[in-house]
Amino acid sequence: MRKPIKRHIRLQPLSREHHQGLLLSWKIREGFRRKLEPQRIKRYVNWFWEQHLLPHFTQEEEVLFPLLSADHEHIQKALSDHRHLKQLVEQEKDIVVTLNQIADDLENHIRFEERILFNVIQEATPEEYLEVLDLHETGDAVCEQWQDEFWV
Repeated sequence: MRKPIKRHIRLQPLSREHHQGLLLSWKIREGFRRKLEPQRIKRYVNWFWEQHLLPHFTQEEEVLFPLLSADHEHIQKALSDHRHLKQLVEQEKDIVVTLNQIADDLENHIRFEERILFNVIQEATPEEYLEVLDLHETGDAVCEQWQDEFWV
C-alpha cells in the first residue's frame, strides 16, 4: 500500500485540482462504458480544458515550476506533458482514440506530478519560498457549472 503524501499547505490547491483531473479521466472512461456519443464527451473535455486544465497548467508553469531549474528533467517532462495534452485536446479527428489517450495520459501526468515532481519541489525549495506561493484552485466551482453530467 502506498504511503499518503504529506503535501505542503501551499501546494494543496494544485493537488486538489489534480483530483478534478483524475475525475476527468474517469468521466471519459465512464462515458465510453455507457456507450455515449464521443462528441458529447469531447464537448465536455474541451470545456474542461478551457475552464480548468489550461488555468491549472498556467499556474504550475508560471508560479510553481520556476522553483526548480528550467532544465531540470522533471520540469522538462511536465512541460512536455502539458504540450502533449494540449495537442490531444485540440485534435478533432479520431475522437475515440484521442479521448482514450487523453484519459490515460492525463492520469499518468497527474500521478507523475503528485508522486515525483511535487515531492522534488517540496524538498528542494526553502520553506520561506513555499510560504509565499500564491496558488489557488480554479476547478471546484467551475466543475459544478457543466449541465450535461453524462457520467451520472
